[in-house]
Amino acid sequence: MTPAVEVALQLELEQLYSAYAAAIDDGRLDDWCELFFEDCFYAIVPRDNYDRGLPLAIMRCESRAMLYDRTRAIAQTMMFEPRYVRHQITNARILARDAGVMRCQANYVVFEVLSDELPKILSVGRAIDIVERDADGALRFREKRIVYDSVLIPNSIIYPL
Repeated sequence: MTPAVEVALQLELEQLYSAYAAAIDDGRLDDWCELFFEDCFYAIVPRDNYDRGLPLAIMRCESRAMLYDRTRAIAQTMMFEPRYVRHQITNARILARDAGVMRCQANYVVFEVLSDELPKILSVGRAIDIVERDADGALRFREKRIVYDSVLIPNSIIYPL
């Protein structure tokens, strides 16, 4: 690939991660689901489990339909104190490419704000992803593993990370 194509691909990847963060932060969870293929995988996994190859996850969805189920549960059935979340996704990079399939990684931090509390860090870690182009040429997530660094997590994880 030429340097110009590499730069364009990097920018496109960063735009995908920005769209991911904005969809969650703005409460547009249906838009968030659309960033994934129909047959996708999404999991929020503690770092220890990921490093040991253990499958235990605090959130696990094995299709876009399961992602929609999760978002419907958040919108319609879960009771929780209103909150705002803000994602910062940095250092997005392509680790490997093969036949249109990209293994990517990015760091993240998610801040949470409840109306009567100071902002706090909700989660910190990395996203380990497989990204591909769909039939229309747009980048989408085929697999997304959110690997959080702490062994402890707040019980207030409601939204996807």
